Amino acid sequence: MPSFQHGAVEIAYLDEGTGDPVILVHGFASNKQVNWVNTNWVTTLTAAGYRVIALDNRGHGESSKLYDPAEYHTAKLAEDVVALMDHLSLPKADVMGYSMGARITAFLALAHPDRLRSATLGGLGIKLVEGVGLPETIAVALEAADPATITDPTGKLFRSFAMQTKSDLKALAACIRGTRQTLSREQVAGIRVPVLVAVGGKDDIAGSPEALAALIPGAKALKIGERDHMLAVGDKQYKQGVLQFLQERPA
Repeated sequence: MPSFQHGAVEIAYLDEGTGDPVILVHGFASNKQVNWVNTNWVTTLTAAGYRVIALDNRGHGESSKLYDPAEYHTAKLAEDVVALMDHLSLPKADVMGYSMGARITAFLALAHPDRLRSATLGGLGIKLVEGVGLPETIAVALEAADPATITDPTGKLFRSFAMQTKSDLKALAACIRGTRQTLSREQVAGIRVPVLVAVGGKDDIAGSPEALAALIPGAKALKIGERDHMLAVGDKQYKQGVLQFLQERPA
């Protein structure tokens, strides 16, 4: 799997297909394989004629593991995406993130609007503005010596998910403590790229997609059926909505 250095951090990525580039930014405790390959997003987008690039965020997958929460500020993770684009000599790309990846994508859209053709925010609605979606108790659950002692339901869910993805639990604990940034209503109102906000109809983590889309000029909202936070990412309706959005956004 190819990788590159961004300062002291090694970032692993995949690069498949030809056509307009779409960069995929995965969610917390996931990785490029679990979030985008296993859910058939890479297959769907390459079949539709796009070049698909997906990175492992720092602390995840095959990328460098860091243990200082300060190294996981959302703005730093957004700069990893810019560095990937520079590494591949991509002046612009469509960018789609899911959950934490959507937060990264929003920060990227605000800081570097000239580099994005569009931004898709999956699994993140108004919680981008009104507090982060994932509770910090997840960090405690990740650090628990015995998983059987975890009582917080969300913490237990993410500890189980992190074990399934064979993640570095200490790096993830630092990540969730370091990525707890929001954007103000004024900031999201300043996003000037085409935006799609897509959230599962039963997602109780992300917050309302309609409420967030209403704050961003020209943004569209997509409610992904009766799907929760974990299941919405691979949903057929989500894929269809994104393909339509990409086809309709300005060239």
